[in-house]
Amino acid sequence: MEKREPKRRADAERSRTLILEAAVRLLSERPGAGMSTIAKEAGVTRQTVYAHFASRDELLTATVDHITGQAKAAFDAAHLDDGPATDALLRLLDIGWRFFRKSPILHHVGAFAGPSDRSRAVPLNTRLLTLIRRGQQAGEFEPAASPQWLVTAIIALGNAAGDEVRTDRMTVPEAQQVLRHSVLRLVSSQPASDAERR
Repeated sequence: MEKREPKRRADAERSRTLILEAAVRLLSERPGAGMSTIAKEAGVTRQTVYAHFASRDELLTATVDHITGQAKAAFDAAHLDDGPATDALLRLLDIGWRFFRKSPILHHVGAFAGPSDRSRAVPLNTRLLTLIRRGQQAGEFEPAASPQWLVTAIIALGNAAGDEVRTDRMTVPEAQQVLRHSVLRLVSSQPASDAERR
């Protein structure tokens, strides 16, 4: 019995991961996908899905948490505390687009949760806030702007770029480039040229 229990736990964890990854794939393309469809995509029974998640809402919440956890791990691997703050900020934005490609329906533009998932964005917002302050102290970013305002503005720009992709007004590469340019203009400590002011 003692040997069976760890195997059962491992099997249960494996099926839970399969379900979450299937949900990520499906919800990116079919936001209304139901439990049966997700079960089929995961290669498990509908009963197995309900054994892990009592409702579709619970599954959606777990899916958002799953993606957010992966984003946090990617941020850790990006070493955002190293090198120039400008380079670190661009790495952070690129990570966000990597996760947006993976699951745009979850609003992970710039790896930030959308308005309905704001509580899940807090750790990521805190990381961005730390990065902005570091850039200001180093003289790379506009020192007079409130760091929290810059964070809020960057998130708003990221969500706007994501909306452009979701509505097919921009491709991902186009939106990614525009977001990079807009964010760098926003945080830059360099004064705008006369042409830019006009």
